[in-house]
Amino acid sequence: MTRVASWAHTEDVVIRASGSLPLWGQVLEDLRARIAAGEFTDRFPGDVELVAQYGVSRQTVREALRRLQGEGVLERRRGRGSFVTGARIDQPVGTLYSLFRSLEALGIVQESIVRYLEERHDDKAADMLGCPGASLVYLERLRLADGEPIALDCSWLPLSDTGALLDVNFAHTALYEQLATQCGIRLTSGWERVRPVLPDRKQRELLRIGTREPAFAIERVGFRDATPIEWRHSVVRGDRFSFVTRWASEQIDTSLEPTGQLDCGMQQASSRALR
Repeated sequence: MTRVASWAHTEDVVIRASGSLPLWGQVLEDLRARIAAGEFTDRFPGDVELVAQYGVSRQTVREALRRLQGEGVLERRRGRGSFVTGARIDQPVGTLYSLFRSLEALGIVQESIVRYLEERHDDKAADMLGCPGASLVYLERLRLADGEPIALDCSWLPLSDTGALLDVNFAHTALYEQLATQCGIRLTSGWERVRPVLPDRKQRELLRIGTREPAFAIERVGFRDATPIEWRHSVVRGDRFSFVTRWASEQIDTSLEPTGQLDCGMQQASSRALR
């Protein structure tokens, strides 16, 4: 029987070779509890430290860490050590969802840094919304989860229908909620396209990710009946998001939707802001 060294969260933990769980399972359970308690916000201990703390073999420690990696809780980077990741966010596919509501449901504090909220003209966005030449509302938000950047959202909406949004404070609210309360608009359908990307330098800086860290690019068009209301393009961190879909045996529509191909966060070069 081996007693763990006196660390704040593990001083009463005993690793038993004859326990109901294997040694790696006992280490795994305790590490989960320590992570949940926020013990490793600054740094995560290395293999040698964990071997000393738990009094087990390096193979046992590595198996526990491998399980944490598989759960998306821990990220191991060559030459840089291990890091605790934030909670992974499951986003449904095939239904209208709100990132704000998804985060709030997980108990995560959601905030947005509003980078732009203004009237603009943009030919591509207007074409996507079926209103060539019209003035548009442009909303660009850096989305934060518990203070950490997780997504860069860029939305275009027709000014004639959604001009009231220009007076909204989007720091802590959902766009679709404000569409309903301020403009009387509820989206009834839409489509979404998700693809993997390597963000550009500006996007990486905003999301605080490394040069070769992948992300998801999401393009969405939302409709009220047959009228397009929102064209959105987002870049979300690949280490924080999973996309979940459900399917049934009924026949589904497999036709493709058009793409706007306008990168989020880079509209300033191709848009004329009306300030």
